[in-house]
Amino acid sequence: MSKVFKLGIANSNNKKINEVSSIDVLTNKGVVGDRHFKDFNDPYCQLSLIESENIDYYNIKYGLKIPYIDFRRNVVTKGIKLNELVGKKLLIGNVKVEVIDLCRPCKHLTEMLNQDNILKEFFKRGGIRCQILSSSKINSGDKIEILD
Repeated sequence: MSKVFKLGIANSNNKKINEVSSIDVLTNKGVVGDRHFKDFNDPYCQLSLIESENIDYYNIKYGLKIPYIDFRRNVVTKGIKLNELVGKKLLIGNVKVEVIDLCRPCKHLTEMLNQDNILKEFFKRGGIRCQILSSSKINSGDKIEILD
């Protein structure tokens, strides 16, 4: 079963991501309390997801123990291949989203994690960006369903 494994938010840019047990999301605005939340938000900035399996692969390959949440995505998933979902709609708990694009790693992530190889290693493993289509709450453990 595909599910929400971890959740995180940061109230401003360049700050540590805080792990939380649930997040409130609002249609076309983003995650309440997160650094990217705003009225009439760009769909690319509303909600980000990353596979826990990709983080596990990286940590094992380099003998590291970087926490899942430190990869700076709102939702860490388990049991779902995210790259295949661009253009599709998902139901995450009770929240409907549309997958807009891949979420490629940036130089900022390299600096925050102090790992020079992040850009290369996460080029196609960095997760996805989603537009929020319905307001509700996402909880750790919520099921993730592909709608179309």
